[in-house]
Amino acid sequence: MENVARIGILTVSDRASAGVYEDLSGRAIIATLEEYLASPWEPAYQVIPDEQPLIEAALIDMVDRQGCALVVTTGGTGPAPRDVTPEATEAVCDRMMPGFGELMRMESLKYVPTAILSRQTAGLRGSSLIINLPGKPRAIRQCLDVVFPAVPYCLDLMDGPYLECNEQVMKAFRPA
Repeated sequence: MENVARIGILTVSDRASAGVYEDLSGRAIIATLEEYLASPWEPAYQVIPDEQPLIEAALIDMVDRQGCALVVTTGGTGPAPRDVTPEATEAVCDRMMPGFGELMRMESLKYVPTAILSRQTAGLRGSSLIINLPGKPRAIRQCLDVVFPAVPYCLDLMDGPYLECNEQVMKAFRPA
């Protein structure tokens, strides 16, 4: 039987968690990963409010208890007082991976000048990678398109699951 990679999708939004509107961002992440990945995977999906202790607890649960090798968050990366996803991510990570946020902001600047206001980041907790994405579905795809080629190899280096990509959609980079 093939190993099935568990991937956490965490939407951080006061309004989506309260049911004020549908979580389009989390669904956009799932849809994008379904296009990218050829190897079997299953989502661990959750929507929570913008509360740092809840974000930290959800990230810890997804990595430590649910066994997610990759956790992708959406929301809470702006400059508003309640935007605390990067702080929660940094609090639970052993090491940070600043190149992810740098590349995502560079890509987003091609579309909107306010990309410099985004504070998305990434980090490692144990043998798992946590990536913070912005909250807009269109920006999610733009950001994932540029950083995801490095994700499978990052997981390889941490003895995580082998993620095989659908080469027609996403070409993972693995050195020869």
